[in-house]
Amino acid sequence: MFALMPVNIRLALRSLSRNRLRTLLTMLGMIIGVAAVLTMVALGTGARASVEGEVGSAGTKLVFVHSGNYIRGGASVGIEEGSGGADTLTLADMNAIKSEVQGIKFISPGLSTRTSVTVGATKAFAKIEGVAPAYSDAYSWDLKPGKMFEDNSSQAVVGRALADQLFGKGSNPVGKSMQIRDQVFEIVGVTSGESEDHKDTVFVPYQKLQSALGMQNIKEIVIAADKAGEASRIGEDVKKVLRKRHGQGNGAAKSYLSAQAGSGTSPDDFTVETQAAQALTKGLYTPAAAFALANLPKLDEVNLEEMADTLDHASDTMTALLASIAGVSLIVGGIGIMNIMLVSVTERTREIGLRVASGARSSDVAMQFLIEAVTLSVLGGLIGLVLGLVASRLIGWSLAWPVSVSFAAMGLAMGIAAAVGLVFGIYPARRASLLDPIDALRTE
Repeated sequence: MFALMPVNIRLALRSLSRNRLRTLLTMLGMIIGVAAVLTMVALGTGARASVEGEVGSAGTKLVFVHSGNYIRGGASVGIEEGSGGADTLTLADMNAIKSEVQGIKFISPGLSTRTSVTVGATKAFAKIEGVAPAYSDAYSWDLKPGKMFEDNSSQAVVGRALADQLFGKGSNPVGKSMQIRDQVFEIVGVTSGESEDHKDTVFVPYQKLQSALGMQNIKEIVIAADKAGEASRIGEDVKKVLRKRHGQGNGAAKSYLSAQAGSGTSPDDFTVETQAAQALTKGLYTPAAAFALANLPKLDEVNLEEMADTLDHASDTMTALLASIAGVSLIVGGIGIMNIMLVSVTERTREIGLRVASGARSSDVAMQFLIEAVTLSVLGGLIGLVLGLVASRLIGWSLAWPVSVSFAAMGLAMGIAAAVGLVFGIYPARRASLLDPIDALRTE
């Protein structure tokens, strides 16, 4: 039987080509069904990837390292007081963190000052932040049509509110110049974020600001974790590296609370906190902040779990919707195939009688019609696959929406198409195999 399969396929193609318009119309249901499902799957998969990227870039991935330790008022809950201001945080510390701590995706030094900014006759007093280009990646800035400045260049990125103040509301200052003290910077981008820390700030290469201020040290290190939920672990690892480098020991903290100020032989001369913890303790006195953190030490992991659950729920809902639409589309296509195969059996009754009279078995007749149904369905699936890929690309391009289609999804689509042809071709094939050859030969 399997040896005759190529012959049966050729006969099926010959039979289907006799009435090409009818064959095309029959395949139309399958073509539309597969194309629509594949397009929605492509857009849905791309949307999920986009949402995962947005979730991944949420604030729970950021870790801040600040020079100095200003913790006060924590003696009542076992937290040592910090050492106050310090100038011990350096680029060498940042490089050590980058090489020794696992799971870091982006890292940038930082230092800042406040000074006047001049554009023509307009002057404003603003915060100037010196950072590395990776700073924009850590915060997931969208600077289009601008860009992030190049390392150690005379370029700058300005906050939206400050740009409106200096150049007029809604203006595009990209390509224009501004003067900061005695240096002129070309504006290459405008931040789109709504963060209060960014809207009224000018960002320049940290090397330029170090040179202007005559500084060798840095005041801050901003770290973006590779995965959300890793921020707490990265923060602890950063503390160990800095305590070792700053000669403060590297032993384990006496308690979670005491770890907030240091666990070495002397108080830390730096502070490390995640953005999640920073948001939770904003405005709280040291004892209250320590109590909140002690009762929820894995805040970033909790946030990650909640976001993952929400994403999974949304994905399950989308999958159920796509499955229902796919089911209806493919059932309609399958009914069309069964209908045309029944018509074909009626039209070819005499042919069936001649085949059986010539020695063909009922199973051979059934197999022939079953292969025709599957061939019809698979051809429709192939055309639908091509149309679905083209449509998804066009829709994604026109809406600036990410699309993604895996080979597994394409293989599954073709497998389902073949299965639909097989299921809906069984009844017509059985009906053809049960025809009485004598009655079939008498048919005009």
